[in-house]
Amino acid sequence: MRNPWALEYSRNPDRFIWGTAPSRLARDLAALVPAGARVLDLGCGEGRDSVYFASRGYDVTGLDVSAAGLEKAERLANERGVTVRWLCRSMLDLPVLGRFDLVYSCGSIHHVPRDDRPQLFRRLRTLSRRGGIHAHIVFTDVVKYAEKEEEIDYFAPGELGRIYAAWLAIRYEEGLIGCSQDGMRHCHSIEQLVASITWDPVRILSPAAGYVPPARA
Repeated sequence: MRNPWALEYSRNPDRFIWGTAPSRLARDLAALVPAGARVLDLGCGEGRDSVYFASRGYDVTGLDVSAAGLEKAERLANERGVTVRWLCRSMLDLPVLGRFDLVYSCGSIHHVPRDDRPQLFRRLRTLSRRGGIHAHIVFTDVVKYAEKEEEIDYFAPGELGRIYAAWLAIRYEEGLIGCSQDGMRHCHSIEQLVASITWDPVRILSPAAGYVPPARA
């Protein structure tokens, strides 16, 4: 699947494509995750959220396939006086890293092919501590927009919620976000979920378990 952002990071070594301020989701999660917690940031890009988590006193691992993005991320970490463990590899090639209190992704898992996602989510479960939190934002196919000719394997509306049906949902939202990275104002439709392991979620991939996402307005 074509992901243009690694090339964009290398083309713009002196500019942070997504800025350096943390996302709203990252800021909100700081109220849920205690200091000293282990955090895994999947598809961390230029590192804005990884660096923010580290500034909150978390033990952070940021993972991305783009070496250029991670170079900028390390520069940002140095500027902010924090330490992050960076891994340049695919989400499907996660090494054994112990267990995390927060597994996080912001606009990255929809770049993983659909057929590979069950494997990924099973792996993320094994990397999570009992009582840990998973938080994700993914693009859905309500609105489709190919930005810089990227290839996205869109989630269906409610799909992310069904994947985490056996978990305790802390937050669930569907909606639109504005964007203009290609110079044109447009929107992406998203599904956002924050969920906690409050018991052993044996049925993590079962759509039959108890949580049903609310219908879209």
